[in-house]
Amino acid sequence: MHEVYTYPNSQSQFLRAAKVIPSGVYGHLGPAEGCFIPIEAYPLFGDRAQGSYIWDIDGHRFIDYMCAYGPNILGYNDPDVDEAARKQREKGDCMTSPSTVMIDFAELLVDTVASADWAFFAKNGNDVTSMAVMAARAYTHRKKIVFFKGYYHGVSPWTQKIDYPGIIEEDVMHNIYIPWNDTAALERAFAENRGEIAAVIGQPYMHGNFMDNQLPETGFWQKVRKLCTDNSTVLIVDDVRAGFRLDLKGSDHYFGFEADLICFCKALANGYNVSALCGKEFLKNTISSLSYTGSYWLSAVPFAAGIACIEKMKRIDSPKILLDKGNRLRTELMKAAVEYGFDLRVTGMPSLFYLRLADDDSLMLHQRWIAECVRRGVFFTSHHNHFINASLTDRDIDETVEIAKEAFSEVRNQM
Repeated sequence: MHEVYTYPNSQSQFLRAAKVIPSGVYGHLGPAEGCFIPIEAYPLFGDRAQGSYIWDIDGHRFIDYMCAYGPNILGYNDPDVDEAARKQREKGDCMTSPSTVMIDFAELLVDTVASADWAFFAKNGNDVTSMAVMAARAYTHRKKIVFFKGYYHGVSPWTQKIDYPGIIEEDVMHNIYIPWNDTAALERAFAENRGEIAAVIGQPYMHGNFMDNQLPETGFWQKVRKLCTDNSTVLIVDDVRAGFRLDLKGSDHYFGFEADLICFCKALANGYNVSALCGKEFLKNTISSLSYTGSYWLSAVPFAAGIACIEKMKRIDSPKILLDKGNRLRTELMKAAVEYGFDLRVTGMPSLFYLRLADDDSLMLHQRWIAECVRRGVFFTSHHNHFINASLTDRDIDETVEIAKEAFSEVRNQM
């Protein structure tokens, strides 16, 4: 049996943080937006990380299936990536003139990503999804954007909802929302807004929160691609979360089509802060025309880390590793659920999977099971997809399944 964790140091530090930081820990790493339910089951501050593990400030070790919400794809503190970053840092990082390592990184992305003729760098996923929408509007001289319901494309006003704090009607008045996998609805949207749609933006498969993940139906993306081409509309793929976990050539390549613009971030440099927008030649001059930059966007250290990360992913064939490990974990977790009389749904791609106990539509039972896993050293969250990284071992998976069984047993005993 595993120790059941408590977090006195995290809780005291959170009270300290709340006095000087809005929400104490804000955003997706915080207890509210991070889906930490109940809050007391989770550590709120980390101390260190290595490989597939994180340690909190109370000294507890966790097998981490959030991977910093995606950036950790090779393993925390990967020696090859960190060494490349260290060497570049000794030479220079944020400088008045950019290092030519930026060109090296762009060339590597163009050689790697199937739909890339160029690469533009920023820092966050939101930076590049916002730029993609700006570029589509600039190129087409149109206003309207089509979204698939359940999406997440960042935090800029254009991608939020009218009832969110601080969002006004003008921010979202040109947004069109259609169901995922519904090409008939997309056809109607084009017919009803003829000559007005600048872009269709979508994740490669639906991996939103609070919902089972959904893969594209056969032929879905090919139909979307044709509708965009026929209507002179830009097709944007938001590969921020899934990028390089399915296919090193891009998730559009994995599903058999080509985007006009494709957005990368999380797995791009194994935790070093860089994002990239890649795209087709016909949009290159439009990108050049935009007034869009940032103080740290051309920092050299993340570029060097990104090169090392992509080269290593190629060398080890990381998508296959992630798929194999994810499949094994999925199979064993579902078997464990059956053993204790639960219906565990594991949806989405195995390398980027979503968990839901389907025995209780209120999701309260699911939250209790997740919390019991976390309290014993497996870092899941309640209503977000999870991530596999290449350093995860068979022993880690075995321990995860053992803890999942203990959690199932505890929840069963409480019923």
